[in-house]
Amino acid sequence: MAKSKSASMGLAMQMLIGLVLGVIVGMFLDSQFATTYVKPFGDLFIRLIRMVVVPLVFATLVAGAAGISDVSKLGRVAIKTLVIFMLTSAIAVIFGLLIANIIDPGIGLTLSTEGLKAAQVKAPSFVQTLLDIVPINPMEAFAKGSILQIIFFAIMFGFCLNFLGEKGRPVYHFFDIVGNLMIHMTQVVMRYAPIGVFALMAVVVSQHGLAVLLPLGKLILASFIATALLVILIYIPIVMFIIRIPVADYFKGIFEPWLIAFTTCSSAAAMAANLVASRRLGATNSIASFAVPLGNTINMNGTAVYMGVCAVFAAQIYDLPLTMGDQVIVVITGVLAAVGTAGVPGAGLIMSTLVFTQIGIPLEVIALIAGVDRVLDMIRTSINVVGDSTTALMVSRMEGELGSEPFNEDEGK
Repeated sequence: MAKSKSASMGLAMQMLIGLVLGVIVGMFLDSQFATTYVKPFGDLFIRLIRMVVVPLVFATLVAGAAGISDVSKLGRVAIKTLVIFMLTSAIAVIFGLLIANIIDPGIGLTLSTEGLKAAQVKAPSFVQTLLDIVPINPMEAFAKGSILQIIFFAIMFGFCLNFLGEKGRPVYHFFDIVGNLMIHMTQVVMRYAPIGVFALMAVVVSQHGLAVLLPLGKLILASFIATALLVILIYIPIVMFIIRIPVADYFKGIFEPWLIAFTTCSSAAAMAANLVASRRLGATNSIASFAVPLGNTINMNGTAVYMGVCAVFAAQIYDLPLTMGDQVIVVITGVLAAVGTAGVPGAGLIMSTLVFTQIGIPLEVIALIAGVDRVLDMIRTSINVVGDSTTALMVSRMEGELGSEPFNEDEGK
């Protein structure tokens, strides 16, 4: 057991070293050299992660849904998980709006938006967003990597597998084994993570330099403070009074998935580590296998904070007053946009354009935010991952099952 913990901490420390070295080396690299010779090492890491994420999500969700043999319990777990996702996302947007209104990140900024262009993104209708969740052809969804459609099909597959009872147990065991296999494969891929993290950070710093952070420092500060307050005022009380585990154990447990998400800006990269961390902290296998892959796509608390902050920043850049009604629209659109992300290319930065469209902010401001989006992405993605694990623990406690399945360290190797 001690050996497993040592290896886990060793990987986290190696990634941290890769991050620091990437920043230092990137300061001295020519951007063209970094793009040509260093970037492929980072791209390889991202491709390896994308290789495992679809089968990992599908297998773990099928096993998670089918592993809850009581159909009424499956319904309870699904409703509790979705309600927690929506409530925490709404709270996160509100935190972003409040802190941005206090710090005023866009006031006094002299950056010009003249001549900047941003891709015009048309927000899909709410009805279309819901329809797009249902795949016409599941195989096409797998081929395209349409995670939200894959999740819908996996949950239905697992739900119907429940109705087969004992006849369906061999199929359940198959997907349980495949899920564990994909977790192990992800662990193998993560051995390359320190090199990938080094390459990704070196390229970003060589292209933008640390100086790019200075003009938009207040935007980064507002996002960081709002995110920190979300952890302090929401997550920690949940851990103390609902989940009821020591806060130090909680932070130690989520450190590795948090660091993976922070350095790679990829929730998918951290998903296997997040499943293991959730299990190690006491979540049951079935609930963790249901909540973490689902949250990987639709639970975006860090991104919700980002959208609140960026909405205020963009409005202040153009000297547009945000009424209370506008800010309510930001909250609602932010929560709904998180669910519809799978159908919109570009993740958080593109999601913010959907919010801007709803309140009449010119999209050219996106070109300004893009300059520091990598830093903002590190903040928001790492908190997205923490929210998934916290939800799995919270639902396990609400079901009276937290710590009921002792964690086997072989699961995390």
